[in-house]
Amino acid sequence: MTQLGLPDTILACLFDLDGVVTKTAVVHAAAWKETFDAFLRDYEGPQARPFDAIAEYDEYVDGRPRADGVRSFLDSRGIHLPEGGPDDPPDARTVHGLGNRKNDLLLERIRTGGVEAYEGTLRYLEAVRAQGLRTAIVSSSANCQDVLRAVGAEHFFDVRIDGVVAAERNLPGKPHPDTFLAAAHDLGVEPAQAAVFEDALAGMEAGRSGAFGYVVGVDRVGQADALYAHGASIVVKDLAELGGKQ
Repeated sequence: MTQLGLPDTILACLFDLDGVVTKTAVVHAAAWKETFDAFLRDYEGPQARPFDAIAEYDEYVDGRPRADGVRSFLDSRGIHLPEGGPDDPPDARTVHGLGNRKNDLLLERIRTGGVEAYEGTLRYLEAVRAQGLRTAIVSSSANCQDVLRAVGAEHFFDVRIDGVVAAERNLPGKPHPDTFLAAAHDLGVEPAQAAVFEDALAGMEAGRSGAFGYVVGVDRVGQADALYAHGASIVVKDLAELGGKQ
């Protein structure tokens, strides 16, 4: 399977969405920054420091389910909020309220700016399918299916494990491996027979802890060392580097 840059033992490929298939990671980061910065204005001292849309996004938010990202970041600032519930309004000072505010901002940015896919990833997906490997999209986003449809990429995937499916099955999100393990199970392969494609540090940890056969780190922001440290087998800037040209 040298034309795909994968070990011959790999039978399935499990792809993250944001930052791997679509150019939405930067949109997510901007929506989180707007959300957190507005919230932090009510605080003083170190707690009021603006959200770092690169370092803190990568460390605390990227790849995690929305509420987990809120908790992780607020914990890093020593801030604790009531949990609230999934239906909290976006102005509620709760974990879910902040998450819903971020989602509203994200959807508005997508509506006004649109969504693009990485061409190198689409070509690689075509090659993976041509070689007969099975594929899954594994994303913490509840908007995953709509985003895939927007870029015309839904047909590339046999299985979808996203924020909606994870909630239905009560699967913990990344860095836990459960969503990737569910995708491998649904594709009928063992974890050792599946490759994980991720750009998030939490995704690297999920790939490593799930004992997957190969973990591809996609470095869009210059964090190759961190991706390796968190479990990558290989790091590339674009999936076109792995091969897949027909």
